[in-house]
Amino acid sequence: MSDDPETPLTAVRLEKRDAPVVVEERVGFLPIETNAFDRCFISVVIWVAISLFWFRFIEPMGLSIWFSNAISAAIAVFIVKKG
Repeated sequence: MSDDPETPLTAVRLEKRDAPVVVEERVGFLPIETNAFDRCFISVVIWVAISLFWFRFIEPMGLSIWFSNAISAAIAVFIVKKG
């Protein structure tokens, strides 16, 4: 849009129509370029790692693996949506 106060409204509309279309790329917090499948795969790998850690260190203290699954599911949703 021009800063000239004398510019007619039709010129301003034409200016907008002729402007190039800029597509913004989605930027997530992961340090690599990913698509939806990549983010799902990363989530599954993290899920397995958390489960193995839970089986080895946390479950002997008496906490069920279902807590680990809930934590992993929440992390997976976050990674797929925001990653």
